[in-house]
Amino acid sequence: MRTSEKPVANGLSGPASRKLPVPPRERKPALAALAVLLILGGALATTLLVLRSGDRISAIRVTQQVGAGQPFTAQSIEEVQIADTGINYVSWSQRANVLRSFAAVTVLPGTLLTNEMGVRASQELGPGKAKIGLALKPGQAPAGLKEGDRVQVIHVPGRSSQEKSEVLAESALVFDVGEPGRTGGSGVITVIVDSSVSPEVAGFASSGEIAVAELPGAR
Repeated sequence: MRTSEKPVANGLSGPASRKLPVPPRERKPALAALAVLLILGGALATTLLVLRSGDRISAIRVTQQVGAGQPFTAQSIEEVQIADTGINYVSWSQRANVLRSFAAVTVLPGTLLTNEMGVRASQELGPGKAKIGLALKPGQAPAGLKEGDRVQVIHVPGRSSQEKSEVLAESALVFDVGEPGRTGGSGVITVIVDSSVSPEVAGFASSGEIAVAELPGAR
């Protein structure tokens, strides 16, 4: 008795027979080239930044407060080496020109000097201005006055006078502050006022009838 045999199907059977052929991936040389350029560009930029950060330039740093209208002095500036950041700091080689100029604004210690901070001629010391020295007694000036501050110059009549106090200069620039006196006074304070009131200020100052009031924040 013959055993019946099942016919064998040609080819693969099961899941393998249902797989479709995968087309080969298309190469995109343009994208590959762009990626290489981006990598190289980033590396170049990083290298330039590192090299740039290593560049040092000689600049001028202010060591003492220089009030608006006051001249820069050899004692108020020093040379420092800083990284070249592209900011237009004044080079130490230009210090001779700086010492012939005046502060356009009040410059604080530690400031790196730029061209905008200096002017060739001071409006405070120009025509129509006068410097007056005031030898003030205790109570006639606030403590801590310094060069570059702004003050009101006030006529304070004596106790026996019937006159009232009067402001002679609304915003005078403190040009110099001397050492305090031994008796506790403020020492000699030099202020710049309009020449039209300087005789009056000098007259009252000689009789001890002048006081100054600081104007915080005024420059």
